[in-house]
Amino acid sequence: MERTGRRLGREEAAAGGCGSWRCRSGAWRVVLLLYWLALRGLVHLSFQRLVQSARGPKEFSAPRARAYLENITAIGPRAVGSPENEVFTVNYLLEQVKAIERESSRAHNISVDVQRPTGTFSLDFLGGFTSYYDNITNVVVKLEPRSGAEHAVLSNCHFDSVTNTLGASDDAVSCSVMLEILHALSKSSEPLKHAVIFLFNGAEESILQASHGFITQHHWAKSVRAFVNLEAAGVGGKELVFQTGPENPWLVYAYISAAKHPFGCIMAQEVFQSGIIPAETDFRIYRDFGNIPGIDLAFIENGYIYHTKFDTADRILTDSIQRAGDNILGVLKYLATSDKLARSHEYRHGNVVFFDIFGMFVLAYPARVGAILNYTITALAILYLGKKILQPRKRALMYIKELAIAFGFTVLSWFAALLGILFVAIFISLIGRSLSWYTHFYVSVFLYGTAALAKLILVHTLAKTFYYKHTNEQFLAEIFFDVPLVFWSISLASLTYLGVSSAFVCAIWVAFPLLTKLITYKELKEKGATMKFFTMYLLGMSIPHVYSLYLNWIIFEMFVPIMGRSGSEIPPDLIVAAFIVVISIILSSYLVKFIYLARSTKTIIITLTTVSVIMFTLVCSGVFFPYSSDAANPRPKRIFLQHLNRRFHSLDGHLEKSDSGIWINGLDYAGMSHITPHIPELNDSIRTKCDEDSPLCGLPWILPVDYLLRKNWYLPAPAIAPKEPIRFQLLSKKQMPQGSTKLTFEASGPSHMSLFLRPHQGSTLFRWSLGDGTPMVNAIDGDYFVFYSHGLLALPWQFWIELKVSDENTRGMVTLAIVTHYLFGDDQKSPQLHALIDRFPNWTFPSGWVSTYDQFVF
Repeated sequence: MERTGRRLGREEAAAGGCGSWRCRSGAWRVVLLLYWLALRGLVHLSFQRLVQSARGPKEFSAPRARAYLENITAIGPRAVGSPENEVFTVNYLLEQVKAIERESSRAHNISVDVQRPTGTFSLDFLGGFTSYYDNITNVVVKLEPRSGAEHAVLSNCHFDSVTNTLGASDDAVSCSVMLEILHALSKSSEPLKHAVIFLFNGAEESILQASHGFITQHHWAKSVRAFVNLEAAGVGGKELVFQTGPENPWLVYAYISAAKHPFGCIMAQEVFQSGIIPAETDFRIYRDFGNIPGIDLAFIENGYIYHTKFDTADRILTDSIQRAGDNILGVLKYLATSDKLARSHEYRHGNVVFFDIFGMFVLAYPARVGAILNYTITALAILYLGKKILQPRKRALMYIKELAIAFGFTVLSWFAALLGILFVAIFISLIGRSLSWYTHFYVSVFLYGTAALAKLILVHTLAKTFYYKHTNEQFLAEIFFDVPLVFWSISLASLTYLGVSSAFVCAIWVAFPLLTKLITYKELKEKGATMKFFTMYLLGMSIPHVYSLYLNWIIFEMFVPIMGRSGSEIPPDLIVAAFIVVISIILSSYLVKFIYLARSTKTIIITLTTVSVIMFTLVCSGVFFPYSSDAANPRPKRIFLQHLNRRFHSLDGHLEKSDSGIWINGLDYAGMSHITPHIPELNDSIRTKCDEDSPLCGLPWILPVDYLLRKNWYLPAPAIAPKEPIRFQLLSKKQMPQGSTKLTFEASGPSHMSLFLRPHQGSTLFRWSLGDGTPMVNAIDGDYFVFYSHGLLALPWQFWIELKVSDENTRGMVTLAIVTHYLFGDDQKSPQLHALIDRFPNWTFPSGWVSTYDQFVF
């Protein structure tokens, strides 16, 4: 093939001109740098854009909501069962509702009910477990027209908090927003068509118990046709719609129509529902147990301090509260006056693709329309590529061959970048320098991003230098435009066929490059790779680039903080490194062609490599400490400590062995490596050993997360003596007519307990009085896990299990362990636990409580 591109360049230079982009090797780097800085700035500005507080009495007032927030958090930590949660917060909510009722318009009627439900259910979350709750608290408020209403929309928040935290964002701010929405709606002189039920639930952190109690037992629940759930995965910022449905596309359109500042994306929904994020919200309960469609919203900014003592009211911007209030007030008012709410079952079918444009507005269309659109875009790409294949046979075969080879080089560059960067991430993890980017996120970009780009460019530079040495540059530019087009087209068609709504991202990466190609084709053909062509090309590609940056920013905002609480088994550097490589591949996919048009890539490869090597050296030398105690922007390390008594009983009831100590879990991959210099006794010599003969290793898990936290420490300490000790007994043992054995137990203790069960060989647990009656085994560790909590007052917990025994076993039928958790009050922390917590450095969040573990064999 004739080297037309280089010949044109020489002729232009000989004529004394330098219009060619290739003649000015430095100019394109400057333009490219300015391009990325401009896109990054645009994305940054879109996330900073909040709103000012409203002034009108019938509008949402963030200052009033802030006053509610500060008063709720001033009560202190609000664990389920504590007086702070069950009495003080409940009384405060009732007082505020009464005050709102006194000032409300005569067009409305406000009813209040305090519910104390008892119930049980199973949940296939964290491998699967069963939950039992007794006498927990819901404060339910109904706003309806004076004439009454048959149908209702539910708004849900929770006022309980994780132990040792104030829970300002999770979820006191949402309850404050709901109080202010109730105030604003009650002031209106226009009656609503339907009722609005405000559920202030008091047991969400105990794994969604209060919402289950409401939706399965409360008499108002039958009137609920849709719900809006207010949650948090961070502290302030914008609230993201991350779940809708199931189906019921009319709810998405309602949100789009009514929310003043919409922010949501179907991709967030598909990521969350994939199970990648180990979390659930009350949305799950209303969907699965109430068969009700809804909208799930959550604050996602600054997840580093979510569920820590730093989650305080002063860290939530008033403008963030205003934004959330405007949106939710608009949506609730829209739903409460909508004709569709009463007939929501008629609008159930179908899904919707939706995504916001920089938080300014949301685009939405039916999933079936999206499928047609995606296949149409794919067809256009096939048409474009087909014109090149439908040439004379020799040229067509040559094109297909070159396309396949170029695709091979592209895939090779991807694997080279991925494997190389993963090797770096593994090395950094092995030498104990993981999470160096946790406080300084730019470190991950300069460490992994620059290395990934250098690898990508290097592979293509070598291909250009050795394989494509005598090939026309413009032909190479064409072929390396077609390669990513083929990749994105295949991805688009495949994801659409699989019903993945997030395929719209692939559609953007096919449609806009094709359009850009159409616009720039004439310029490239007639004048070559001029600066005008380069600029036009970048402008055309700016939409997929900027939107991908926008989505990636959201993903990073959610996922990077999760790496600080993802457990001891998942190397976070591998995840972040792989993600950065994927982003680098995506963003550079249509820019690879310029490697083949450029005179030299030596400078950029050296620059990128130098930056990466310098950053690698700094990381390995420990310059970047993962955590921060900065008062304005803390990045704490999370640690759980439980002062523990363990007692193991034999089949005849005698005590076989016992011990006591402080059991310690670091919630991230670094474990205790950064703590040992401050507290020398916390080292690997006291690592906990798993007792294989005991369920869940014989350790006092409050939830079945043992598979995430296999590295933990057990520091010997004196035994504890809680004022409210556990009382556990076998009430009866009966042989059933069908040959099974029924064991009935009674337990009384603190507000939080866990029950572990492991049937012995030859025994099968086939029925019990919990959940739906069919025992749910944990799919990860094979044991049975029951989570129990109760409110302020509760009767002893009675339950029974029924086992079938096929073989006689001298070691008994089942091993059972009952675990207590003292999350508040005088029993919560021992003097030894207090003393140890005080020794932790200020860049940590050590959360501690007392536990007991009693194991029996029956």
